[in-house]
Amino acid sequence: MRHRVDGRHFKRHTGARLALYRGLMKSLLLHEKIKTTEARAKEISGMAHKLITLGKNGDLHARRQIIAALGGDSQLAAKIIDVLGPRFKERPGGYTRMAILGPRVGDAAPMVLLELMD
Repeated sequence: MRHRVDGRHFKRHTGARLALYRGLMKSLLLHEKIKTTEARAKEISGMAHKLITLGKNGDLHARRQIIAALGGDSQLAAKIIDVLGPRFKERPGGYTRMAILGPRVGDAAPMVLLELMD
């Protein structure tokens, strides 16, 4: 039974799964758009929302929380606080958008373009 089991596991151990999430979040926040599977995009979308919301606050504690979530990347944390935080200051949520691209050629996995809103 899978009662109260939250989230997708992607057939990976915890460390590998968290590394996957961290890498996808870094790519999304750095390039502001990524092409990935629908399931992966749905998982990291909420995580990216939390980091951008912390960036809107912009104090020292939020900066340290962002750095911890990104695995020590202080330059990307600075981008979140200095660039993305002011951009989404008036927006109450919904910082990302998924555009369906169709199935992947190799295994027909549903692909999406996950991008930050303007």
